[in-house]
Amino acid sequence: MKEFVEYIVKNLVDHPEKVNITEVGGTHTLIIELKVEKSDIGKIIGKKGKTINAIRTLLMSVASRNGIRVNLEIIEEEEAK
Repeated sequence: MKEFVEYIVKNLVDHPEKVNITEVGGTHTLIIELKVEKSDIGKIIGKKGKTINAIRTLLMSVASRNGIRVNLEIIEEEEAK
């Protein structure tokens, strides 16, 4: 799952080297945390959230074949002061 999300996201952003994906797994649910460059967050979300919803839909269809549930979350990093 991680590789699937990584492939999609890295092709959408301007800074693919700064894409960081973490999987937090349970028995039946997998949470995928996505961190990208602050300037790329808009590209991942898309207009009215259409891009992120499309990615989530693809992810859910792949996960349902494997009998698990998946949540994709975008994590915003706090700037150091």
